[in-house]
Amino acid sequence: MYKLLTVVAIVTSLTACSSASAQDEQVTEAEKLFALKVRPLLREKCLACHGADSEKVESRFDLTSREKLMSGGESFGGDVVVPGNADESYLYSMVTRTEPDFAMPPKEAEQLTEEQAWWIRDWINGGAPWPNDKRIAEIYDRYAEGVTWKTSGGLSDEWTKRKYEPEDLWAYQPLWKDADDSLNGDIGSTAIDALIGDQMRDAGVKPAPGADRQALIRRAFFDLTGLPPEPSDVAAFVSSSRSDDVVYAALIDKLLDSPHYGEQWGRHWLDVVRYADSSGFANDWERPNAWRYRDYVVRAFNDDKPYDQFIREQIAGDEIVAMRKTENGQPQDTLTTDAELLIAAGFLRMGPWEHTGMSVAKVTRQLFLDDITDSVGQVFLAHALQCCRCHDHKFDPIPTEDYYSFQAVFATTQFAEVDTAWLVGENRSGIAEDRRYHQMRQKANSNVLSMLSAKQATNDQKWFEKQGLPYKTRAEAKQADAPQEHFPPNNLLKTPDDFGRERIGRKWQTRFPWELDRYKPIAFTVYSGKTQPMRSIAARIQKPPNPITKGRLENTAILTGGDLFAAAKPVTPAVLSAVPGGLEFKVPDTIEGRRSALADWIASPQNTLSARVMVNRIWQHHFGRGLAGNPNNFGTTGKKPTHPKLLDWLAGEFIRSGWSVKHMHRLIMMSDTYRRSSSHPDAKLLAEKDPGNQIYAAFLPRRLSAEELRDAMLAVSGELNRAVGGIPIRPDMNLEAALQPRMIMGSFAPSYVPNPTPENRNRRSVYALKLRGHRDPMMETFNQPGSEKSCEIRDSSTISPQALTLLNSDETNDRALAFATDVLEESESDEAAITAVFQRAFGRRPAAEETIASLQHWQKMEIVQSRLTFNPREYPTEVVRRASEENTGEPFTFTERLFVYDDYVHDLQPHEVDAKTRALADVCLAMLNSNEFAFVY
Repeated sequence: MYKLLTVVAIVTSLTACSSASAQDEQVTEAEKLFALKVRPLLREKCLACHGADSEKVESRFDLTSREKLMSGGESFGGDVVVPGNADESYLYSMVTRTEPDFAMPPKEAEQLTEEQAWWIRDWINGGAPWPNDKRIAEIYDRYAEGVTWKTSGGLSDEWTKRKYEPEDLWAYQPLWKDADDSLNGDIGSTAIDALIGDQMRDAGVKPAPGADRQALIRRAFFDLTGLPPEPSDVAAFVSSSRSDDVVYAALIDKLLDSPHYGEQWGRHWLDVVRYADSSGFANDWERPNAWRYRDYVVRAFNDDKPYDQFIREQIAGDEIVAMRKTENGQPQDTLTTDAELLIAAGFLRMGPWEHTGMSVAKVTRQLFLDDITDSVGQVFLAHALQCCRCHDHKFDPIPTEDYYSFQAVFATTQFAEVDTAWLVGENRSGIAEDRRYHQMRQKANSNVLSMLSAKQATNDQKWFEKQGLPYKTRAEAKQADAPQEHFPPNNLLKTPDDFGRERIGRKWQTRFPWELDRYKPIAFTVYSGKTQPMRSIAARIQKPPNPITKGRLENTAILTGGDLFAAAKPVTPAVLSAVPGGLEFKVPDTIEGRRSALADWIASPQNTLSARVMVNRIWQHHFGRGLAGNPNNFGTTGKKPTHPKLLDWLAGEFIRSGWSVKHMHRLIMMSDTYRRSSSHPDAKLLAEKDPGNQIYAAFLPRRLSAEELRDAMLAVSGELNRAVGGIPIRPDMNLEAALQPRMIMGSFAPSYVPNPTPENRNRRSVYALKLRGHRDPMMETFNQPGSEKSCEIRDSSTISPQALTLLNSDETNDRALAFATDVLEESESDEAAITAVFQRAFGRRPAAEETIASLQHWQKMEIVQSRLTFNPREYPTEVVRRASEENTGEPFTFTERLFVYDDYVHDLQPHEVDAKTRALADVCLAMLNSNEFAFVY
């Protein structure tokens, strides 16, 4: 009986083994290591050079199979891998970078971690097995850690079935809800404090006390408006007898109702969407009507436009207009367009883009489609989708098919600048002045071209006479059908100056009429239709009369390796399948309605990404960082949320509030978490327990942004023009930078010149002209981002040029002089003047010792200033350019008239005030250079 049971057990065991080829006792640790770690590592780090292209294997060292690996390539022979002995294997010494001249991977930035090198070591020591694909798949299914995630499917079964760490998929999970009442009934701001408090208690850290009223009002003003409070605001807030909660809530409401709120928070959004007033690249054409999108964003925040509506308008504003017209039963082309919605859709054109006479239309079209696919992914969904253009995403559950299906949504999106009406309240105050100077430049350029044409005509006439031909002009010869040899050469008697000036003049002759569109009510927008033939884009793009019936209907397909000319599997419009409900969501395959459907999906309360993304951005701008540290990347490689329950609770509250951004401000700013002091009573313990400043035990100070710094200096000096909206302003810029030659394709761009009057140029920085090819050096020095890529969070560097700029630049010194002059005009004594300086700059009165030190410095500097002589600052009315002419290779010169400087009203200059005022300006300059001015605490 015992023998029978043994036989049965043996047979049962063998049967079980035969039914599952990857049982524990049959799979070695080395096989598992190869299947789960080593082979993916070789693919990621090595195969690009050693096997991806069988025709170009570096050093003949091929890692696509065990046999090829063991051959050792040109350099290693059979010792490349010695099974069972990693220390004697060249492969291991290469990846540990101990093999002279053969450190692999060769780039330092891509070297393996110690753990990855140990995978290679242990695999070799285990015999260097190389299971076949079927066995690898079995091992992966059985032993790989993590969970699979359903998508539309990758380019390979291996990718489709791959597993993810559950924590990496946090953004796709449903929003956390307080089902077990862990908040103990806390709601609103107290819920924030409760969820923040959990980690502080776990760390054994107590929160900092609340900030005092002076610190709090300055913090609130800068966070919500980007401007410092007036001394009267501070006095009223600090001295109010009302309770802290009541007076502070009233302050928040006041700031949220301010028109400057939309300027500050609109600027944050413009960073993300890459707003600029020019196209970038070689020509960097100005986009004369892009400013209306900027003002739309400011209005949207001021009006507290529901965020779901904000999404829909930017992605599909033009389609909403078209649908409304259709519903009204009227032909689309006979109705007045909805200007606001058309302007909002300008979001889709914010990225850099150009099409020239040398461009291939299909290529530039694809560049736009790739750009907008990735942009929408980052801005609204916190997913960088460009990674999937050539292959399935290496880390996130986003297959290549999803990338092109998502892109298909935009396949019928076309560019246009559409006539609209001016909106009620749009600021047009600067248009007349700006247009006048623009027309002066245009006329001067026409005169240069006319002069060159007259010279050309004279030379042509002399040539005809010398040749004995009966013509006086080329036109006459052409009308007479003269043979080619009867026409004078194009370079007849032309000098290098003639060639160069004509080239510049022709380029400007193209630019200037287009730029006049800045002063017309035109929407920089899109429409849905078939793709029209495209020529060089050097003027306004008109919407065709029959966009649905004429042109080419684009059909989207997966592009193998991202190659436009290697189309593979066709796809239809769809959303991201990894997001719950994405596989079931249907996007119409019609010409119109694709973007509307996508916008509805993004703006749906059921979308697990959208609300999280926006509340994370709001939190970021209040605390200097998001709860999830990469606001544009909620994928595997992004930083995980430090407080996931809080992020989800805020997202849920955002939706419950009707997607109100202002509601979120109130919630966050009324919390104890936001109102804490930036000084902790036990800073040493806090640094030990929270080195990454992640538990919010104290408020983290931040430096003012570039725009805030400039605007604050203008505000405290009394020079700031607070008008809202309008065409781009041109602030003063360092002359050397302003007049540097800015090249555009085959020519120079016109020089940067400021607005002629302080009232216009001293407006808020959000309205400053943003040329991709000509950055303001002061803004750039203080980390204003470029507009080429979406900026999820600004850098905050501390570098010596910042200190030198604040101390020595004309911009700062001009503000300090105006500051001193304005203070002296309203002060009855020197002590009163110093008090006013402190109140404006810091929002507080000076301490007794500060007053004494400031007065002493003022007196010393007055002695110094009395010995100095200042001359008026000179401004150029023309600039001479020198370059090599491309036709002749010889140098030429070109003189550009700077008409603005004929009428330029300069800011107050040192020679216009006395030594005492200049000395007080030195005191003011010290204030503007202080941390207390440049930081929010």
